[in-house]
Amino acid sequence: MMNNKAIEKIRHLYKRVREHLGNPRKKLPRFKSEIPKKNIGLDFKSPHSMAYQLTGEKTERVLPLFRDLDANLQRAGLKISFKAYVSLTLFATILISFTAVALIPSLLVFALKIQLLPSIMFGIGGSLFACAFSIIGFYVYPVYRADKLKRELEDELPFTTGYMAILTSAGVSPEKIFYSLSNLSVPLAVSQEAKNVARDVNLFGADIISALEAMSKRAPSERFREMLEGFISTIHSGGNLSAYLREKSRQYMKLKRINLRKFSDTLSTLSEFYVALLVTGPLLLVIMFAVMTMLGGGNLGMLSPELLLQLLTYVGIPLGSIMFLIILDAASPKW
Repeated sequence: MMNNKAIEKIRHLYKRVREHLGNPRKKLPRFKSEIPKKNIGLDFKSPHSMAYQLTGEKTERVLPLFRDLDANLQRAGLKISFKAYVSLTLFATILISFTAVALIPSLLVFALKIQLLPSIMFGIGGSLFACAFSIIGFYVYPVYRADKLKRELEDELPFTTGYMAILTSAGVSPEKIFYSLSNLSVPLAVSQEAKNVARDVNLFGADIISALEAMSKRAPSERFREMLEGFISTIHSGGNLSAYLREKSRQYMKLKRINLRKFSDTLSTLSEFYVALLVTGPLLLVIMFAVMTMLGGGNLGMLSPELLLQLLTYVGIPLGSIMFLIILDAASPKW
C-alpha cells in the first residue's frame, strides 16, 4: 500500500511538471519549412535602428571612409554602434537631399514668385549643400561631443579628485569610491564613466584595475587619463592614494585658475567679433539693400535686392548667431 501511494505521488508530480514545462515528448520540427514563421517588420523604436535595417547591408563599402568615427563614438560616450551610426548618416543624408531638392524650388516658385529654371537650379544647389552639410554634421557631432565631454571632465577634475581624496582618507575602497561617484545627487561628467566602472565590476565580473584601465583607454581627456593611470599605479605599488589625490586636486585647481584668466581674455575678443560681424555688418548690409531697393538697383546675378534682404534677415543672421553660440559654448568652461 505504501509503495502504491508513493507511485501515485510521483505520477501526480510528473503530471504537474509536464503541464508546467510543456510536453517533453512533443517532436521538434525536422525541416525548416515546419518551423512557424514570425512576421519581421521594421523597428521604429529609434532612428538609427530603422536606418540600419534599411541601409545596413549597403554601407559595407563606405565604412573605410568613416574609420575615424569608431574611436570618436567611443570617446563621446554615444550608445550606438559604428555601423548603425554610418547607416543613420547615409539614410539621413539621402532623405535631407531629396527633401531639399523638392522643397526649395516649390518655395521659390510659389512663395517668392521666381521663375522655374532659376528655382530648379537653386534646388539642385541647395540639395548638394544639404548633402555636404549633413555628412559633415554627422561626422563632426561625435568629435564635438567628445570635446565637450573632455572639457567637462577637465573642468570637474579639481572637485572630483578632492572628493575622491576625502573618501580614501576615510578608508573607502576604490570600488566603493567609483560607486559613490556614479550615484551623486548632482551628477558630474565623471558619473557616467563611474557607472561604466561599476557595471564592469558588478555585472561583468572584472576587477577594479581592469575596469579602470578600460575607462582610461576610452577617456577623451588626456588629463583625466593621466590621473587614472597614476591612480592605478598607486594601487599597484601600494602607495598612499589619499596623498596622491590631494596633490592632484591642488595641481588641477591651479590649472583651473589659469584657464579662467585665459577665458576672460577670449571672451572679450569674442564680444568684439560678435559686434563687428553680427551687429554692425548686418546693419550696414540691410541699409545698403534697402537703398538699392528704393532706387531700383540692378540684380546681383539672379538675386534681387529684396531677395538678398530676405536671405540676410531670415537665413544669414540666424545661422551666424547659431555658429557664434556653438563657438562660445566650445570656449566656455562649465564650472
